[in-house]
Amino acid sequence: MIKERLEALRLNGYDFDIQDIMIRSWQMFMKQPLLSTAFTMLIFSIQLLLVIYLPDYAMIHALFLAPPLYTGFYLVANKISQDENVVYPDFFKGFSFYILVFSIWLIGQILTALGLVILIVPGIYLAVGYSFSVLMGIFGGFDFWNALEESRKLITVRWWKFFVFNLILVSINLLAFLTYGLTLLVSIPITFYATYILFEDLTKDIFIEEEKD
Repeated sequence: MIKERLEALRLNGYDFDIQDIMIRSWQMFMKQPLLSTAFTMLIFSIQLLLVIYLPDYAMIHALFLAPPLYTGFYLVANKISQDENVVYPDFFKGFSFYILVFSIWLIGQILTALGLVILIVPGIYLAVGYSFSVLMGIFGGFDFWNALEESRKLITVRWWKFFVFNLILVSINLLAFLTYGLTLLVSIPITFYATYILFEDLTKDIFIEEEKD
């Protein structure tokens, strides 16, 4: 039923307010600023330690640890959205979906890289189109391939606006990096919270109806 409802959403069309999404992502961050920044610092610390002390294994973080760790922001965003109490271990619950998340990240990155190598434009298209893939897998109950495809098909409806949205998120993080990197502790969580908020806005009714069924 979820696929049929997603198809109906694509056929009916949709829109979203980027400014509103960014304001709400900041508000979400401010509900858990200490835990959000602490978790981001942990992710960066693990990566830095591997680069310094185990450079030959630095890719371990990007390939095996980063996917479930960053997924933790989505799960926390969901709890904040539901007005549920958030505790620090909630950020690590991405590991509960390890195989699914790892598969989505790996296949998505491979396909995007191939697109960039072949003609560049297909890679950019897929990079934007897969923005919801992890969220589709976790909250939509899809396997890795259907999560990638449902994300791509939904985002394609308003691809150019999603491109602008993602460009804004990348620019915020780039600006944070150029200002000594400390503000990345804030911009990274906001990036994931903004993506979650947009995803929830578009699909909340679809998944709520599925739960009722």
